[in-house]
Amino acid sequence: MDDTNITNAQRAKVLIQALPYIREYNGKIVVVKYGGNAMVNDELKRAVMGDIALLALIGVKVVLIHGGGPEITELMQKIGKKPEFAGGLRVTDRETAEIVQMVLAGKINKGLVSLINNMGGRAIGLSGMDCHLIEAKRYDERLGYVGEIVSVNAGPILDLLEKGYIPVISTVGCDREENVYNINADTAAARIAGTLKAESFISMTDTEGIKRDMNDPASLVSVVQVSEAQRLLREGVIQGGMIPKVECCIEAIRRGVKKVFIIDGRVPHSILIEVLTDEGMGTMFC
Repeated sequence: MDDTNITNAQRAKVLIQALPYIREYNGKIVVVKYGGNAMVNDELKRAVMGDIALLALIGVKVVLIHGGGPEITELMQKIGKKPEFAGGLRVTDRETAEIVQMVLAGKINKGLVSLINNMGGRAIGLSGMDCHLIEAKRYDERLGYVGEIVSVNAGPILDLLEKGYIPVISTVGCDREENVYNINADTAAARIAGTLKAESFISMTDTEGIKRDMNDPASLVSVVQVSEAQRLLREGVIQGGMIPKVECCIEAIRRGVKKVFIIDGRVPHSILIEVLTDEGMGTMFC
């Protein structure tokens, strides 16, 4: 519905409907994994950052975690370095790890921080290298500096949340020998959400959620138990790029996150629709 056609009564109804959800989430931690088309479409990016700023302003403790695969690939190609992938993961030699650090912890992270601040939020950028926030080790020697998370230091995140800031975290990890690791953003977000015992973990994707039939939008599963999600994985109902995302959602629930959502980041204001309305969207894990 176009804003010009919304009456004052309808606006009031929307605000009243949001009130119990505002009360429910006030003072609670919500971790958002930001990725997909919402990162490369400027209009969607502004909508997401606006949602993040608004949630923080109404008392939600938001943690934003991002990757940036397409921009890493773009920079590699500009300098004449061919991207390589194995099993869906980027093969990361030392030079590629430096590129990952520059793109994620530099360009993307600071751009998102600036946008949130300009929209009324109070954001501060972090990478997994700050205070050993994400300590990692090599996942597979054949992949080079692709990291497996060893531990998460939640202290800096909690300190910023307590002071009313929005931590914006790039998923670059490190070890005690000063090696830099490329960390999968879904994996990092789920692990951080679990460490924080977040009220909710929201994973933004380029799909509506889990569907029993990938070609039938009406087969969307609105709520799924962890046990059922595992069965759908075994039966091959969940396929392709959704497999690791669903596995991360299951991991977050197991680590103590109360509610986990996969939502369609291509829909403007999808975060607000999920968090502050009766209808919601996407798939909720419980």
